[in-house]
Amino acid sequence: MSDPRQTIHAGSQLRSLMKQGTVVAPGAFNALVACAVARAGFSACYISGGASANVAGYPDVGLITMSEITRTIREISDASGLPVIADADTGFGEVECAIRAVVEYERAGAAALHIEDQVFPKRCGHLDGKEIISAQAMADKISAMVKHRLSPDFVIIARTDARAIEGMEGTIRRANLYREAGADVIFPEGLSDSSEFKAFTQASPGHSLANMTEFGKTQHISAAEFGALGYSIVIFPLSLMRIAMNAVEEGLDCLKKQGSLESMLPKMQTRKDLYSLLGYTPGTQWNFPRSRG
Repeated sequence: MSDPRQTIHAGSQLRSLMKQGTVVAPGAFNALVACAVARAGFSACYISGGASANVAGYPDVGLITMSEITRTIREISDASGLPVIADADTGFGEVECAIRAVVEYERAGAAALHIEDQVFPKRCGHLDGKEIISAQAMADKISAMVKHRLSPDFVIIARTDARAIEGMEGTIRRANLYREAGADVIFPEGLSDSSEFKAFTQASPGHSLANMTEFGKTQHISAAEFGALGYSIVIFPLSLMRIAMNAVEEGLDCLKKQGSLESMLPKMQTRKDLYSLLGYTPGTQWNFPRSRG
């Protein structure tokens, strides 16, 4: 783990939260955002592979490396103190790569990771034209990851993108095979509405994760509704980044037209609020986040 003083495994924290109810995990695309997620009272956060690629200037086509993601995991886990669920795309390769991913993610401080059954290079789960590997090949990855995780508390989430290719029947068949292989949670990607999400949990009992992303194939469903449908985790992977980037473009437009950002001051985070979020008081010694009481 990233902090040897931590006595409770992050995965154990996440498992406990899932027992208590539906875990809502906003997407944090950097450590400062993760601090805000924690300050807002959320009990977990999510690191999207797509968001991680986007902030580096890339599309979501599998270009981000394992080392880049593990650095982000360390920063977000340390800064926020929250259990982190992290995207591992297709596991960065075949079985051996997936084994390394589970070890490196856990060492970096993640509570959980998810891998998907797409063919590399992958595509955003809400785009057309995806291809998927065989169900057995994915099950082999999952069973190997389960065997090699450092702690049984670490949560392994299996995502299936079969909905657009094999329909609901194929999605459910794969989900149940992945559960048999040892996945702790199943993430059915690209379902369209509440009826499909309900049909999934009824046909594949156990912990499930719902992806509430905007501008995709899924209608807007609230976290409470997902909870009622039987979902243990709901992620909002890109929502905060989309809000932030819209504000960035608004600010740039203002600066270009007016030559000043004075009119935007009411929309800005103040220096005082930034320092508060960071736990920093000028003139005093700043303590590492995990050591703050």
